[in-house]
Amino acid sequence: MADPLSSIPSDEASVRALDRAHVFHSWSAQALIDPLPIASAQGCRFTDYQGRTYLDFSSQLVNVNIGYQHPRLVAAIQEYAGRLCTIQPAFANDARSEAAHLIAERAPAALNSVFFTNGGAEANENAVRMARLHTGRQKVLAAYRSYHGATAGALSLTGDPRRWASEPGIPGVVRYWGPYPYRSAFSAATPEEETERALRHLRETISVEGPGTIAAVILETIVGTNGILVPPPGYLTGVRQICDEYGILMIADEVMSGFGRAGEWFAIDHWGVAPDLITFAKGVNSGYVPLGGVLLSDTVAATFDERVYPGGLTYSGHPLACASAVASIRIFEDEGIVEHARRLGDDVLAPELDKLAARHPSVGEVRGRGVFWALELVRDRETREPLVPFNAGGPAAAPMAEFAGACKKRGLWPFTHFNRTHVVPPCVISEDELREGLAVLDDALDVADRYYTGS
Repeated sequence: MADPLSSIPSDEASVRALDRAHVFHSWSAQALIDPLPIASAQGCRFTDYQGRTYLDFSSQLVNVNIGYQHPRLVAAIQEYAGRLCTIQPAFANDARSEAAHLIAERAPAALNSVFFTNGGAEANENAVRMARLHTGRQKVLAAYRSYHGATAGALSLTGDPRRWASEPGIPGVVRYWGPYPYRSAFSAATPEEETERALRHLRETISVEGPGTIAAVILETIVGTNGILVPPPGYLTGVRQICDEYGILMIADEVMSGFGRAGEWFAIDHWGVAPDLITFAKGVNSGYVPLGGVLLSDTVAATFDERVYPGGLTYSGHPLACASAVASIRIFEDEGIVEHARRLGDDVLAPELDKLAARHPSVGEVRGRGVFWALELVRDRETREPLVPFNAGGPAAAPMAEFAGACKKRGLWPFTHFNRTHVVPPCVISEDELREGLAVLDDALDVADRYYTGS
């Protein structure tokens, strides 16, 4: 009997040809892309068919927190697949139950229930649905600098330009400005002033929209793709207080920042705030099998004790995905990965990225936590003019493309967005590998410096 996988091509030319003929890629003009075929991956590196290996400073899409092909996680998936590949969500399942238990155990107090989804976008869709049903209200406040996913509802919540082509979106979404001290929408001069003015703006937005019409405020605990924006002191506590005052639910999107990425199980643990709902995906099992979900507070969950929750997915709590989450959480514990990520952030990334900023005038600001950092690249530190314009494409984006190319030429795969490069390697990266990548980054920043026009 033939090997059922024998038809999968093993040479680069065939992979490229089949990709070109049949794969429709996301977020792409199909005729203008030439995706790099990847043959294998291990640890914090992946390898193409020419044998070129790249140190991954992007964790793919900031999700491979545990690194590639972790042997214990691979073995756990193989073992569970051997006894139960799938079962629909109406049945109780051991892997699903244990995954929910372990996730809730690591969440802030009183978030004890988990609704599983296939990814982060679906998690955010369901969190909004839960908030609307719980409160009986329709509006949701969402930040301009945000990304919440690419399904219809999640894209409506998204603030960045990826939503534009799909508008109008779902009704009831109201925009607000979150804090961003480096480019303050409030002309704030200090982080404390930024907090005070951002909270005043949020309160005023709620006031003119009508507090009794607003179901939830959704925010990324640390804004991810749109800048690794770490909230200034007191901001999240202030949002929690405002939500409590008006009976509005607080939804923390931890799809990117959760599960070790920011040096805690959940990034919000840095501030000791408990949201009403937390959405997660990515790092919960590093994308080895698709999985996401919503953590519900006991109060929100009780809404559906005797009332049907009108939502669900065929693959909600997929047992193979949940088994991988159980294994991943146990590996994180056994290997001290959360603590490792926190130490790398405090002892290596924070001081070394500051040194890069001191050496390279094009680095306008460094910010982050754990292994979740961004360098904001500028043409002029005094005016803070971005290295490339907001949402630039084509020739206008050439400086960032040149910078990214310099990284790749030296064997480092970067994560770039607009005028920023993000430093987001797997949480398991060794200190030696991290310093290796930072040395490449140091060299590549010479490219950005060539475009610097300030004094």
